[in-house]
Amino acid sequence: MTTRKKARPLTALAALALVALASGGCATPGPLHVYSLATDRAEVVRDRGDGKNPDVPSFVADDERLTGFAYDPYTDHFFLRLAPGNRIRVVDRPARAIKREFHGEQLPDTGGGDLAIRPRDGHVFFAHPTQPLVFELTRLGKWVRTISLGATSRPAQGLAYDAERNRLFVRAGTAPARIAICDPEGHETGLITLDREIGTSLGYDTATREFYAPLTGPEAGLGVFDESGRLRRTHPANAPFIDVGPRSFVRVF
Repeated sequence: MTTRKKARPLTALAALALVALASGGCATPGPLHVYSLATDRAEVVRDRGDGKNPDVPSFVADDERLTGFAYDPYTDHFFLRLAPGNRIRVVDRPARAIKREFHGEQLPDTGGGDLAIRPRDGHVFFAHPTQPLVFELTRLGKWVRTISLGATSRPAQGLAYDAERNRLFVRAGTAPARIAICDPEGHETGLITLDREIGTSLGYDTATREFYAPLTGPEAGLGVFDESGRLRRTHPANAPFIDVGPRSFVRVF
């Protein structure tokens, strides 16, 4: 009888824990994964995480061009920004299938740019192709607001989001490469100068506080930078479109 009385509360606690994880979204994250597409018409998204995961079809057609790419760890979905028409394709990574497609409200039809995702509410940030603006939309494509980047007069060439500290990172079109740290309203709170030139795609690991970006100079591969802008190491993913993120044990659909 004593054993049964002890077992019941433990079972109830376990059930409550599962409910809390499901309602709260992301559970304890797993190891970091690096996702990349080799060209703007790449047929697959490559996963350079633990080496046990197959490539995932991107479903990019011959008449489409990829302009931006992001990964949402809460849903385990890829977001692909496509031209012409600035369409957004959402690919379910585990199912290896298209989840949905949409035209984002207020997004210009004249081209695309990088994008980033805030996992806690699924909002997606899209760079304007020619102006210093960032559009914030829901993960279903509904317009939320337009953010003016006061830190720069140039369009963002790379976006990443720090979900832990609620910061937006903006790679402006300058040389040497600089990353502006912006608050949710687009106000600059800091500036990082990188010691290498990078491309137009940007990822950020909140756990290690490191930036990932494709290198464009003599060094090949993917550069990993600390928050002082110093190159710490390179990663073998040599591709123009990248993002990083840990996978959670609980997914939110």
